[in-house]
Amino acid sequence: MPVTNRLIDRMPSKERACFLARCEPVQLTFGTILCESDQRYRHVHFPVTGFISLVAAVDDHPPLEMGLIGNEGMLGVTMMLGVDKAHLRAVVQGSGSAWRMTTRQFQLGIGESPALVRALNRYLYVLMAQLAQNAACLRFHEVEARLARWLLMTHDRAHADHFHLTHKFLADMLGVRRSAVTIAAGALQKRKLIHYARGEISVLQRRGLEAAACECYAAVRGDYTQRFTAPA
Repeated sequence: MPVTNRLIDRMPSKERACFLARCEPVQLTFGTILCESDQRYRHVHFPVTGFISLVAAVDDHPPLEMGLIGNEGMLGVTMMLGVDKAHLRAVVQGSGSAWRMTTRQFQLGIGESPALVRALNRYLYVLMAQLAQNAACLRFHEVEARLARWLLMTHDRAHADHFHLTHKFLADMLGVRRSAVTIAAGALQKRKLIHYARGEISVLQRRGLEAAACECYAAVRGDYTQRFTAPA
């Protein structure tokens, strides 16, 4: 089966067809900024094979990743609360496809699908929990465990065992120096959990990586599973 967006998939077939008719398929390109903090959303995005980082930018400091959106979610879900401005910068972390629609079309679309409204409300809770968990993770956990967790989150959304991530990009996302990423990645590679060379990362042992990650990964994934195991 092709990879799709899980929120859209929870809609009944007729509602889904009408909703997709309001969307346009787009390609997300690595590094593209989809919206800036405190700017109004022009579009909402439902990733399919691409994925998006939510990053905080403070003064002259490098951006720090606070959340990650893949085909389990959407960019712009705060519009469900009547908030049409982005709180964090959204930048494409993984190239791939997505469904995009204008905010006006989104408002019309959710008015036609109670099933999508229920799914989006559940997802809004999951995203809020992810943001809160990430804040605690940044404060309390060691770089190696955080890197393992971050690689697992990326692996979940990349739909592949191999992806391109430079030391600088990883350092910015984790809020650490590049030397710290080098040490942490080297430790994971020494344990044969990943292979990392010249920005190319391959996940070799998924279970081992889960064991190396901090408990935040299981907590966030558990929140998602709990909210979405019930029928739509």
